[in-house]
Amino acid sequence: MSREPTASEQTTRQQPRRSVFAGLSWHEVRALLRGDPPTERPNPRYRAHTNSFFLHLRPRTYPAAATWITHTWFLGLLAVVLFVVEFVTGILLMIFYAPTPEQAYASVIAITYYVPFGALLRDLHRLAAEAMVIVVVLHMVRVFVTGSYKGPRAFTWLTGVFLLGVTLLLSFSGYLLPWDQLAYWAVTIGTSMAQATPLIGTELNLLLRGASEIGADGLLRFYLLHVLLLPLVGVLLLAVHYYRVARHHGISLPASVEEGEMPVAMRQSATRKIDFLPTIFLREVLVTAAALLALLAGAYFWFDAPLEQHADPLHTPLNTQAPWFFLWVQGLLKLGDKTLMGVMIPLISFILLAALPYWDRNPVRRWQRRPVAMTLGLLLAVSVGVLTYMGTASYGVVMSSAVAIVEQLAPEEGEGAFRRLPYAALTPGAYALDQPLPTDIAPELRDMLTTFAHLVEDASRAGDLNQGTAFVEIIERQANLKAVTLRIIWQPPDVDTLRTYTRTIYLHRDRNPEHAALRP
Repeated sequence: MSREPTASEQTTRQQPRRSVFAGLSWHEVRALLRGDPPTERPNPRYRAHTNSFFLHLRPRTYPAAATWITHTWFLGLLAVVLFVVEFVTGILLMIFYAPTPEQAYASVIAITYYVPFGALLRDLHRLAAEAMVIVVVLHMVRVFVTGSYKGPRAFTWLTGVFLLGVTLLLSFSGYLLPWDQLAYWAVTIGTSMAQATPLIGTELNLLLRGASEIGADGLLRFYLLHVLLLPLVGVLLLAVHYYRVARHHGISLPASVEEGEMPVAMRQSATRKIDFLPTIFLREVLVTAAALLALLAGAYFWFDAPLEQHADPLHTPLNTQAPWFFLWVQGLLKLGDKTLMGVMIPLISFILLAALPYWDRNPVRRWQRRPVAMTLGLLLAVSVGVLTYMGTASYGVVMSSAVAIVEQLAPEEGEGAFRRLPYAALTPGAYALDQPLPTDIAPELRDMLTTFAHLVEDASRAGDLNQGTAFVEIIERQANLKAVTLRIIWQPPDVDTLRTYTRTIYLHRDRNPEHAALRP
């Protein structure tokens, strides 16, 4: 007859499973995932915090109010999730990327079109980088509005400001790596401000670029900054920041709980302890899964990491602008001196932001009782928004009507209407747009040529392009490659000779949107 195993034998059989799950039995893991109460006494989930490397980093319990979604919005968790996504996708991209001017652009093309899921991987990396900038900024806004930077959390705020700087520099350093026109000239603008730094400008510019102009040394330095130095600094700062939050002072309670006059029962409910396992753990798993799903869906269905023409140091494209998160600095540059507007004001702003807990001596945290701080914060947000708009190419940049029309339809940076045309619709031929169009051309091309003609006619009636005429020429240069030339000819007033503006763009079959779904 078979006998029932003894308690010691059952424990021995469960040891391998317990070692996998940080001392928890399979029944306990199943109960945890279901949200059920512990199956053993004393609570084995507390023991897991001691046995597990990752769990011991988290407090066993949290005050209930510190976990309210309307207090934290999970912004700190989302920032960490995006950092991990950047780390993982960055390592995979490093396998195929070559950090030299001769191979960088070709390696990005290979990643996009020849590496299985390479386009999706690159889109994920770029989208997560931009989302990380937004989430980190929103996280700091949340901390500022709730007054959570005060008191024992002053140094934590300081580390957060430096993490914001590292996040911006990570995105900026990665901007150059595709080695296309957009990246090359955006980084050229950014590094040119370093040269305006008082006393050390020349040396700092040389340190960043490796030469007077960005070349092989500059690309390698930005690559090493992006994949080695800045991630290392970011991990160290994140470790200090997280230790301060998790072990030193904890997540701040809402100001309404700490400072508000609440009934005793409500305060007790807001400050009661909630176990990390399973409540908070399962909540964070759900938020992480939702964030990853949204990121994956965004990268797959909507977002495409830009890739322009190969970098050309001899040709500055029109409407060159810095990355969107540094447009406010470019807006400052349009106001005056490069040293004052491009270096000193951003540096002073960063220092004042880092020192905020030390010069804001108001001990109150509720935003209703901090009118000075909230007004200054609102003015800062509005100023950054206005300066960001001023930094765009649409503000303060004057160009002739002919250039503006061609830039609208076939911009040097960005996609534009002509590049969105299906490759098959680009019927080779020469088209004078003041004449009737052929009947055998594709409807998409006909609509585009009509739009081009109308823009020139409107400018001609307004007197900007006197007697303006538009021409388009499409030539098949080689297999799967067509050259599209846009030309405008007009007669300026009081001038005997005609003026001509011409731009040629090259469209490849594999880079056309109609073939995006066929990318491996």
